Amino acid sequence: MTSSSSSKYSFQKPKVELTFVIVGAGLGGVSAAIALTLAGHKVKLLEAAPELGEVGAGIQIPPPSTKILDVLGCLDAVDAVSIHPENIYIHRYSTGEVISKQNLVPYVKEKYNGMYLHIHRADYHQCLVERAKELDVEIFLNSRVDTVDFENGSVTTSQGVTHFGDVIVGYDGVKSRTREQLTGKSDGAYNTGDLAYRALIDVEDMKKVPGLEKYWEKPSIHFWWGPTLHIVLYFLQGGKTCNIVGLCPDTLPNNVLRQEANHDELLQVCKDWDQDLHKIFNLIDDVGKWRLQDSRELKTWVHNSGNAIILGDASHSTLPYLASGASQAVEDGAVLAGLFSKIESRDQIHEILKMTESLRKWRSSQVVQGSANCRNIYHLHDGEEQQIRDSKLYDKTPKLGCPNRFADPVFQDFLWGYNAFEEVERAWTEYKNGKMPTYTYPNLYEE
Repeated sequence: MTSSSSSKYSFQKPKVELTFVIVGAGLGGVSAAIALTLAGHKVKLLEAAPELGEVGAGIQIPPPSTKILDVLGCLDAVDAVSIHPENIYIHRYSTGEVISKQNLVPYVKEKYNGMYLHIHRADYHQCLVERAKELDVEIFLNSRVDTVDFENGSVTTSQGVTHFGDVIVGYDGVKSRTREQLTGKSDGAYNTGDLAYRALIDVEDMKKVPGLEKYWEKPSIHFWWGPTLHIVLYFLQGGKTCNIVGLCPDTLPNNVLRQEANHDELLQVCKDWDQDLHKIFNLIDDVGKWRLQDSRELKTWVHNSGNAIILGDASHSTLPYLASGASQAVEDGAVLAGLFSKIESRDQIHEILKMTESLRKWRSSQVVQGSANCRNIYHLHDGEEQQIRDSKLYDKTPKLGCPNRFADPVFQDFLWGYNAFEEVERAWTEYKNGKMPTYTYPNLYEE
């Protein structure tokens, strides 16, 4: 793996070396393990599963994450198995008419000095895991955490193995055991009322169908917004695979999180939709339905007396409507590691955890709330509200309040213009001047 970095940012070596126990080796946990190792600390990475891996299909990596991946030394590896989509297109569900467009190439590079990538989730995770192993991160499999002792800084697995650390970081997902013990509450994974259909198509099969070349010849992101649901299409694995996601009201039985479906079901759900979608759906062999869950904003992510914090989906799980959930988890880890690279004394541990929360909590909450708001934008029935929405989309120059949140210049800056390393530098300067730093971005929505 290539581990060189072209970034002007880097982690400084700390005056105090700490041991971090990270619970959960998903995208967020592994990226945080890499960052903390580069920041000069020792990491124990615990994973409940018997082997490392990710389930799911496509994932989008926006500019804030590509900047971080560059510093982590794995951007080249990630880029090699990614697609650079050219544009984001919003289509009218019934006719396929393009009603909004946002350029990505070269726009994202020119404005945000980053990339916008599409990648298979398993490929993304594998790149991170290889980099972690390259850095000799200690990884413990079959290590489902049973109890957390916040006072003594330890976690004990269901196998009876206890791991000690100076800091415990819960990256254990929407059903987080760490969060449950930190907050004293067993809730946290809330049903959103939505589910996701997910399917993959071999692009060679698409090439055999006349009329579909406009999608695969120049890969982009395509949205179809319609009554109660929307469809997303984009490409993975060097353009060999087409990723299809349909987001709609949840029809799964109680206590069932995932269920197999078929393309006939998708065709029925979208029976009056763009005929291009019907051609695409007919190429699907396997499709799954996944219940979508998110979290509610917590009072705190940091244990009140112990040196522990929860990050990623454990603290701010979100709907996928802004394609930024994984990016928030990666940003969390970069800020955590950046701040701890500057630690001067063990007495600062709890303050740095609180500072991490202060810098990350408002931003991630806005992504959670913004994603939920997108459901109300995307899923309008035909009528007056839909016509008002579409009239704003037709504007040649998008402005604050544009329904295409990726094109709204203010919301776009909030989402894509974030730089975790600059935030760390600003925050540390304020902290040394006696101020607890925070992060906010004003005027995200129309007044």
